[in-house]
Amino acid sequence: MHDIATQALRFIDPETAHRAAISGLKLGLGPRARADRWTRLKTKLAGLDLPNPIGLAAGFDKNCEAADAMLAAGFGFVECGTVTPRPQEGNPRPRIFRLSPDRAVINRLGFNNEGLEAFVDRLDGRAHRGGVVGVNIGANKDSADRVADYVLCMGRVWRHSSYVTANISSPNTPGLRGLQEHDALEELLARLSEARASLESVHGQRPLFLKVAPDLDERAIQDIAELAARYTLDALIVSNTTMERPEHLTADDREETGGLSGQPLFQISTRVLRMFAQVLNGRLPLIGVGGVDSGATALAKIKAGASAVQLYSALVYEGPGLAARIAGELDALLAAEGFNGVGEAVGVAV
Repeated sequence: MHDIATQALRFIDPETAHRAAISGLKLGLGPRARADRWTRLKTKLAGLDLPNPIGLAAGFDKNCEAADAMLAAGFGFVECGTVTPRPQEGNPRPRIFRLSPDRAVINRLGFNNEGLEAFVDRLDGRAHRGGVVGVNIGANKDSADRVADYVLCMGRVWRHSSYVTANISSPNTPGLRGLQEHDALEELLARLSEARASLESVHGQRPLFLKVAPDLDERAIQDIAELAARYTLDALIVSNTTMERPEHLTADDREETGGLSGQPLFQISTRVLRMFAQVLNGRLPLIGVGGVDSGATALAKIKAGASAVQLYSALVYEGPGLAARIAGELDALLAAEGFNGVGEAVGVAV
């Protein structure tokens, strides 16, 4: 039934289809699968106990509306957002494009969301329901002090989030990726670190993650890794969408402006993931994102250094039941290769 619904949604505008999917999930129409069904997949990430390492990437549930439905579908953890202090419409529509022949998506949404107040109300409302639910935070497009936006968002969501991710890697907010440059990133991490100390004294410890772009050279990877370690971040999420357009793309909309995700991002993002794993050499864990659509692609990310993975674009083509299917495939592949637990496979190809 869920597969049929997913196929039907592909015949309407992508953004309208996404809104319909969120509405259906809120009504309890999503699939059901126990996330802890596969004992081989239980793992730890930055002190978090995960029933499995298959996570939902930020962007799917921008306003914290469907976190529990996606946990119920079999995801080991869910990341909501990106949320900004003030509501914003994002970029003009159309701004999502399916590249169906390429199993890919291009988006130029621009951090469209209902803002921090609505988000926190929903997050606080599910505080006692369990499950690992992280929050991805960002800055308003017209902010005079973007670092202050991150500090404000972190402070508001800290109490009831499982972890917080600072997203400095969206290509659709002009200038945002500039925060990945050494001096700008150092200022951001210093101010987040200062604010974090105060929050921990009141509400306790939470992991703090950083989400980076795949479009980084070796120097940038080295700088980001060193700063992340210096400011005691708990993990890096590698990566967001890419501005690259591989030559093998065939869909009519392949030249649309925005970030490319899905299958064509897999090789690009996995290469950058492996480079971060080599530079960090185990100093902090990595979460692999980009083109995860099967047990095989999930395992490839894990072998390249990821302690867990996240996905989003594959849901456009496969629906929310994909999480459980990937988990089952990953469990079988680990068993076939003689791994007793998913942690044993982390980084074996690095």
